[in-house]
Amino acid sequence: MHHQSTAFKPLQFPFPFPPHLHPPNAIPSRRLFPLHPNTTTYSPRSAASCRSSHIPVSSPPCTLPSSNAIKHAAVKTVDVATLGNLCVDIVLNVPKLPPSSPDVRQAFMEQLSSSPPDKRYWEAGGNCNTAIAAARLGLNCLSIGYVGNDIYGNFLLDVLHDEGIGMVVMNEETDFVGGPGRCSYDTLLCWVLVDPSQKHDFCSPLDFSKEPAFSWMRTLSEEVKRGIKRSRILFCNGYDFDELSPGLISSAVDCAIEAATSVFFDPGPCGKSLLCGTAEEQKAVRHLLRMSDVLLLTSEEAESLTGIANPILAGQELLSKGVRTKWVVVKMGPKGSILITPSSISCASAFKVKVMDTVGCGDSFVAAIAFGFIHNFPLVTTLAFANAVGAATAMGCGAGRNVATLKQVVELMEAHDLNEDDDFWNELLGEHIDSEEVTFLSKMVLNGGNGRMNRLAFRKAVSELLPKLKSCQLEGTLSH
Repeated sequence: MHHQSTAFKPLQFPFPFPPHLHPPNAIPSRRLFPLHPNTTTYSPRSAASCRSSHIPVSSPPCTLPSSNAIKHAAVKTVDVATLGNLCVDIVLNVPKLPPSSPDVRQAFMEQLSSSPPDKRYWEAGGNCNTAIAAARLGLNCLSIGYVGNDIYGNFLLDVLHDEGIGMVVMNEETDFVGGPGRCSYDTLLCWVLVDPSQKHDFCSPLDFSKEPAFSWMRTLSEEVKRGIKRSRILFCNGYDFDELSPGLISSAVDCAIEAATSVFFDPGPCGKSLLCGTAEEQKAVRHLLRMSDVLLLTSEEAESLTGIANPILAGQELLSKGVRTKWVVVKMGPKGSILITPSSISCASAFKVKVMDTVGCGDSFVAAIAFGFIHNFPLVTTLAFANAVGAATAMGCGAGRNVATLKQVVELMEAHDLNEDDDFWNELLGEHIDSEEVTFLSKMVLNGGNGRMNRLAFRKAVSELLPKLKSCQLEGTLSH
């Protein structure tokens, strides 16, 4: 692919800055920030604007009804709603990443923000990845978050609209200290810099601020509450804390619980730092960990939250601390994934694929777990499906509109090519086989078991799953 270059004025700091930048494969957003005001702004045409350490023991866009129609047990017309973390990724190749000096990084960031880059560098980021992946699996999705009245906000709304995703824009105008004019806050951006060795870095004013980007939003509007109550699943992640106050996030969780909406939470790499953060952050994260129905973590994140290296034991620790927790899903990269419940352990190996870009794999994985949760798939089948969706995304370049399509997922599952590592699984599962119900998906065995170990043939699981997935394609429920 050929890229036009965008020229920036030279920066005055001690490392070379290229006169021409171009976008590499997209990289996941880490920090979000409001850009300086743009000269070109206009109202988004698709938005529904809204007014108004260790864990302590302790389909088409959605049309939401009026507030008068909301009851305690609302009809679920939305499958998955994502909360916050809506941003545009601006991905650029640079010959050298900026140094760690705060002053130099801030100057670099301000230079990047001085004028909008070419649109070819833009991609939907953050929770847009999960919403797009879920919509492509045939789920009815809704994004809840802040989008500004600027060119980037309009871009995000267009992408979500094209993917068949509904939108509720959070904009608590009444709480602005400076009056209605404050509603001109811009759409969140993430400047992602990639050097020739594919190492990456992120630039954000939030690196220099302790406050969330939209800390002035303190209450949920009626439109936001309706969106949550009409959803089967509300998905939150640790990056929500970059933009929304801890109290507002907790209010969204409480709204979901009251409406019998299941809560999915992925704390991400910032989970541990949040548990050591402000009193409000600690309280909100503990609330999410206790009250979520499904927790999703990497094995490293599970260890950082519990202090337990074994991912199964770490998952069981998280379950024991939960009030509503039904599943803990642990992602283990090229090895596969584990789903832990109070009474069982399910394991599935990863797929063998040529990895082009791991960006968006975890977000796509979440979408597939939600799909299995909603459709009540067998646990190990849900894992296999999620592994396939994540792997199909890894075969492409970047997230946003580059996440996997269902057609790609089906083709991958039909190939039956798993990255099995018997030694790894035998060592990991050895101490649990006699005490828990263990189901392991394998392409090398016939259905059967040994004691409490149940081995399920991968072909059998796929043969039961593929007809359901293919029917979605035939019915034309996918955007791609």
